[in-house]
Amino acid sequence: MFHPLRVSEVERLTDDSVAVSFAVPEGLRDAFRHTPGQHVTLRRVTAGGEEIRRTYSICSRAVPPGADPVLRVGIRLVDGGEFSTYALKELAVGDTVEVMEPMGRFLLQPRPGHFAAVVGGSGITPVLSMAATLLDREPEARFCLVRSDRTAASTMFLDEVADLKDRHPERFQLVTVLSREEQQAGLPSGRLDEERLTRLLPALLPPADVDGWYLCGPLGLVEGAERALQALGVPKGRVHQEIFHVDDGSTTVRTRLPGEAAHSALTATLDGRSGTWPVEEGETLLETVLRARSDAPYACKGGVCGTCRAFLVSGEVRMDRNYALEAEETEAGYVLACQSHPLTAEVELDFDR
Repeated sequence: MFHPLRVSEVERLTDDSVAVSFAVPEGLRDAFRHTPGQHVTLRRVTAGGEEIRRTYSICSRAVPPGADPVLRVGIRLVDGGEFSTYALKELAVGDTVEVMEPMGRFLLQPRPGHFAAVVGGSGITPVLSMAATLLDREPEARFCLVRSDRTAASTMFLDEVADLKDRHPERFQLVTVLSREEQQAGLPSGRLDEERLTRLLPALLPPADVDGWYLCGPLGLVEGAERALQALGVPKGRVHQEIFHVDDGSTTVRTRLPGEAAHSALTATLDGRSGTWPVEEGETLLETVLRARSDAPYACKGGVCGTCRAFLVSGEVRMDRNYALEAEETEAGYVLACQSHPLTAEVELDFDR
């Protein structure tokens, strides 16, 4: 559900990124109390009537029950990105933005233990919330952050991360790598790829002893880090990942591929109401639902955010790609409606499970 929230602050972080804070009214405080790692979807309708939705991670600390939630997101400019361009060039204090309640499964519930993250660029956003909340609430917890950025000037949340290091010097370990700029101290410049991470991580900590690894950023970095951790003996269940910006959410027109049903009907349940509609050639199951139900949940339409997750009740589908669901979720029967195409004459989805 979307709620109109007033922008309370727009803070310039770098030349191409901002942090946007929203005022949460008293009646919505419980709805916007987030878990570290969650994101929100922002919606804007242009002057021409086009609806734009984009998902951004919450960077602020999570607060305990009874405290006022702080809702702050990080937004980096994307080439051709309509919402990010609007946020950096037009959005101002006092403006109203439609904001969906926090969601997502890339989570770190505060608990004792040793945790670590490998992030690239704006991938720092959810991890900043994780690390800050964890270190504030759990005196026995430790956190190691390995971050990669192009240059020091392009690094988001530089002051906030430095503040964490100052406040928790014994429990917060920070390693910074710049891919396009040499540092006066620290690691040499260059990309953090699989080979480099395989050498670097064991020099920082015992990778297999870490209670949870959190990977966030561009697809190449996340996949390279995942392979490095696998080679270092880290159990798969301890590795969590979230991909940032595979594309800008646009979809391309496609025709039916071999194996897809020539004629298919989709039955979908959403908010307790069900309907059945024909699936038109080339469209995803989300697009089918949206033709009849404008309230169908979605954000990126790129297989990244997981907002359109639905349970496959019956039938078979093929997903174009999946960067949001864990293996346990797909094995349990969940699919991404924005990426799913029918393989059988009848398919049934349940968005309420």
